[in-house]
Amino acid sequence: MTCVVIRPNESQDQLLKRFRKKVVKSGVLSTVRRKRWFVSKSELRRVEKKKAIRRIKRRQVGRFIE
Repeated sequence: MTCVVIRPNESQDQLLKRFRKKVVKSGVLSTVRRKRWFVSKSELRRVEKKKAIRRIKRRQVGRFIE
């Protein structure tokens, strides 16, 4: 569980900003979004393969620009 303790002379806005950063860094929201619906293993493999192909293509494009 993510928690933050208010520091001396810290505003509510600063506290909230620190909390949001911790939540993003811990990956809680991304996990919740991923597990919101059931995804079969075959579907998961297909999505991961698609991501890998996009990642490889991006790397190849980056080489030609440099």
